[in-house]
This record gives sequence, C-alpha cells and structure tokens, in this order.
Amino acid sequence: MASDEVDRWMSRYDNPMRDVVQRIRQIILASDDRIGECIKWDTPTFTYEGNLASFFPKSTHHATLMFHHGALIPGTFKHLEGSGKEGRVMRIVSIAEAEERRDELNAIVQSWIAWRDAARP
Repeated sequence: MASDEVDRWMSRYDNPMRDVVQRIRQIILASDDRIGECIKWDTPTFTYEGNLASFFPKSTHHATLMFHHGALIPGTFKHLEGSGKEGRVMRIVSIAEAEERRDELNAIVQSWIAWRDAARP
C-alpha cells in the first residue's frame, strides 16, 4: 500500500531517475497487498515483517534498489548483484527495463513474504 509519507518524498525527489524509481515502487507495491513502505534512512523502504529493500536515492544513472537480506531470500534471482553475506542490489536503467524485470521483482517479493512467514513462531 502506498504511503502519504513516500508520496511526499517522491514529490520532492529531484533526480533524473525519478520516473524509474516511481515505476519500480508501483511494481513492488502491486506485487502483494502485504508490502508496506515508509521513509527510512532518508529513502523509500519496502517492508513486510522487516525491511525488504530501499532505494539508493543519489544514483543518477540507474535506479538502485538495495535488498537488505537479498542473499538470504530463497530462490535464484539473476539480476540481484553482490557477493556479501546478506545484501544484494538490483540496478534498473529505464522504465522499460523495470517492466522487463516485473516478474523477477514479484518473485522476490513473494519469496521474501513466504520466508518471513515461515520464520514466525
């Protein structure tokens, strides 16, 4: 569900990737009604039973989405980059590319939700 807080942040977001960030936001929020959003670390952050992902707001050549525990989300996602213990990033350069990655973003969200639900007592 879109939040007024993030809407206000987006209205002030002066960046060449603004429209791409907005489209990714729409895709993620539409992927499951249980996904929430807030402003955390001065950027939009997607949540469900923890922090799923946040944008890097200063990226100007691509929209960068940091999946805080991306290495731990069950499944294989070919556009998640990184080799650290937990975090992974996805870089998207255009609205068209965001649309091409819609299914992968939806799969990440669904896998995250299932993983978080399974961890609950």
